[in-house]
Amino acid sequence: MEAHVIGRDGLGSLVDVLRRRGYTVVGPTRRDAAIVYDEVTSDLDLPAGWTDEQGPATYRLRARGDGALFGYAVGPHAWKRFLSPPIERLWTARRVNGGFALEADSPSIPKYALLGVRACDLAAIALLDRVFLEGPFVEPGYRARREALVVIAVNCATGGRTCFCVSMGTGPRATSGFDLALTEMLDGDRHEFVVEVGSVRGGTLLEELPHRPATPDDVAAIDRVAEEAAAAMGRVVETEGLRDRLYANLDHPRWDQVAGRCLSCANCTMVCPTCFCTTVDDTTDLTGQQAERRRRWDSCHTRAFSYIHGGCLRSSARARYRHWLTHKLAGWHDQFGSSGCVGCGRCITWCPVGIDITEEAAAIRAATPARPAHRTTGGGA
Repeated sequence: MEAHVIGRDGLGSLVDVLRRRGYTVVGPTRRDAAIVYDEVTSDLDLPAGWTDEQGPATYRLRARGDGALFGYAVGPHAWKRFLSPPIERLWTARRVNGGFALEADSPSIPKYALLGVRACDLAAIALLDRVFLEGPFVEPGYRARREALVVIAVNCATGGRTCFCVSMGTGPRATSGFDLALTEMLDGDRHEFVVEVGSVRGGTLLEELPHRPATPDDVAAIDRVAEEAAAAMGRVVETEGLRDRLYANLDHPRWDQVAGRCLSCANCTMVCPTCFCTTVDDTTDLTGQQAERRRRWDSCHTRAFSYIHGGCLRSSARARYRHWLTHKLAGWHDQFGSSGCVGCGRCITWCPVGIDITEEAAAIRAATPARPAHRTTGGGA
């Protein structure tokens, strides 16, 4: 892959170039004691010199003591919100001449440039592409946003305590799905970025930046940074045979144990970069002259999500957590050909009671199969 080097000032130039081309640049910013993704108008908005310390139900920022712009793992936001908004109006109906007229919503599609996308999140976007763009039914809003998207990846130099992307085969080095990929190099007075070009569009962006060809040492440094990040990760999942183990242990007592802790708050699904479940809300104005339907994110951890005529299909926290984990690590393989987990660790960090998906998977894996595996995540209490 073609590689070049830009200086610290080159990153600011990249933001300027993207903005001149009409893109809203979204990247990491420090706000509310966390690193979140928001609009970036210059490189000065980036969280220079800050890192995060994460653990189950634990997240703290601390100063690094250097000027690293991407020296953290991942925060509470997933990039999916810029491709599939949390709330989106689908249509509006108005009373007209004793009947009603239905108007499909046609929002203007923003041109986003995502800056600082990690390898695990690149994998998550690829999974969402499979969900929304493949098969007989394509989600038009997602497709329009995706086609307008520019992706600037950043290779991880910091492995988080809740990260396990190595286990899931999704990182820490970005290998595809980006226009440009940056590897931040800090060594004494040196502050540069090795830039890998992943698309024609990325190449044209690079042409507008001051850069030099990467040396063999620069290219070798990319692998070194990735190896250091991989070694620092705090979690592991053994994926071999896990799908069948989960299907074979739907009645395992471990589900009762985790249900005793689970608050059914849906934090895990909200921060997950691949969870895509939604519901719809219909509302009318006070005059009864206009109604709207809006789609919003939902979660399989809520009782209402599995409500059908006659009652709730998954009425207990046990059934809902079992469905979520089994679908994520097993059912996805049957539906989409891969795991639905990319190993980002967000669900561990942002669970209020610190439920750890890697621990739960290991507990089920260690069990003796109760019966032959079958392909259903089931409902039930």
